[in-house]
Amino acid sequence: MMNQNSHDIDISALEQPGLEKIERKIRGNVGRAISDFNMIEDGDRIMVCLSGGADSYSLLDILLTLQKSAPIQFELIAVNLDQKQPGFPESVLPDYLDALGVEFRIVEEDTYSVVKRLVPEGKTTCSLCSRLRRGVLYNVAAELGASKIALGHHADDIVETLFLNMFFNSRLKAMPAKLKSDDQRNVVIRPLVYVREKLIKQYAALREFPIIPCNLCGSQTGLQRQTIKSMLLQWDDAYPGRVDNIVTSLCKVTASHLLDGDLFDFQNLKQSDD
Repeated sequence: MMNQNSHDIDISALEQPGLEKIERKIRGNVGRAISDFNMIEDGDRIMVCLSGGADSYSLLDILLTLQKSAPIQFELIAVNLDQKQPGFPESVLPDYLDALGVEFRIVEEDTYSVVKRLVPEGKTTCSLCSRLRRGVLYNVAAELGASKIALGHHADDIVETLFLNMFFNSRLKAMPAKLKSDDQRNVVIRPLVYVREKLIKQYAALREFPIIPCNLCGSQTGLQRQTIKSMLLQWDDAYPGRVDNIVTSLCKVTASHLLDGDLFDFQNLKQSDD
């Protein structure tokens, strides 16, 4: 048998990070976000919104891991909103959660028909769909006695939202890592706020989560968010680290070097008498 030499080895395969390394990195970033924003406290009952996508699967998986090692006690309950999209595989999530032994609730609400009825053909459905989904989930959280609602938005979602608001709404605004809902009943947390999407996709593939694609909005073409996403992917290729720097910059805001008079009192800024 011939000895394998360096020319026979797939170098790219050797450079692929393994599951353990990826999990450690995600867990570290999630732990840092939880600490930075005081997302989880002793005695919390956290409703984890599980859509069937890579982000929410990864969020639940990492929170379950942290739950075992955390110095505090908190409960997790997974909730999926079955929006009655045609072809939605109803048994996938219950089977997966049953196998995990995780407490869960499947909520059936036909928001799909509402969106299709109210949004003209060819128009984007995301805004209305998310509003309807949010309203249902907020009510469910109250019913379940949840103290926190955990969503699977990641760092790329945060940066994409920042640029969408800048380019199309003339606002310097992204997604908060933690917020109180408008109805004041719920606290929403985003533990994946420091985690890049590409890392989540790698993790989900290695963990072989049973991904359920969204056939309502996820497959729509021409979305402005998709345009921004393409821009970030180009930056990742041409300028590695740029998107990560943008995430870090959102944590280091210098109000006096912006132009918002509500954030900094420019009107009363005068020369010192000393």
